[in-house]
Amino acid sequence: MVYVYKRVNILDIDSLKQLRQVFAVAFEEVGDWNVNKPSDTYLSKVLADKNYIALVAKKEDGGVVGGLTAHVLPKIDGEYSEIYLYDLAVLNEYRRQGIATQLITELKNFAKTYGAHTIFVQADNEDVGAVALYTKLSSSVESEITNFDIAVQ
Repeated sequence: MVYVYKRVNILDIDSLKQLRQVFAVAFEEVGDWNVNKPSDTYLSKVLADKNYIALVAKKEDGGVVGGLTAHVLPKIDGEYSEIYLYDLAVLNEYRRQGIATQLITELKNFAKTYGAHTIFVQADNEDVGAVALYTKLSSSVESEITNFDIAVQ
């Protein structure tokens, strides 16, 4: 099957909504993702941010089967950026077709336009598929990372 890979822009909020559903299903968090659905106004604001990247893989009929979101992080120790790959998912029935790898390849192309040196991503050790994918594509692996969530409230 042939897939179309594209960056979601402000005129294509529907693709971002479809990507949200892909994440909800793939992450097995449908209830969580459907509780506080963001408005079109909010999604437009997100997509207008030049440092936000949403890429989708679509079937020829236009349905989103996978995608990723990433954030451009300008650095101050030099004149460059890094890209943080935040979420990546492909629906179960479309896995093992190279879609995730192609999405990351597309992200690399965007990273170059931002002057980024690195794309970094975190994965839970239990997520064997993600760890295998990122290991295959990575030039280095840091296995002793602890994540902390610091509440704003």
